[in-house]
Amino acid sequence: MPQADNAVKNRPVVFLRGMRPFADALVCGVSTQMKQMVAGFDEFVSGEDEDFSSTGFVEPSLIRLGLLAVIPQSKIAGSIGASSSTRHQRLLKKLSSYLIEQ
Repeated sequence: MPQADNAVKNRPVVFLRGMRPFADALVCGVSTQMKQMVAGFDEFVSGEDEDFSSTGFVEPSLIRLGLLAVIPQSKIAGSIGASSSTRHQRLLKKLSSYLIEQ
């Protein structure tokens, strides 16, 4: 995942959407650094959430909608889990609402 300082770091990401025509992946980064949270935008995932065990996260984590990248499928090492479809839809809605805000 590309970082703000142009370094590339292996990190968990949440797959948001496949991108045409090359099947690249629009992803957002996942972090355990809660100080980076953008209230009302990023999504906090705690051990109390219904889908926490299925995500593959080992500790409470932050899905950072502001940390986006489009990466080739070949750069995705694998899957550690999945969030609920409800969470996925909520993330897409937050992102799209932000993008069309005036």
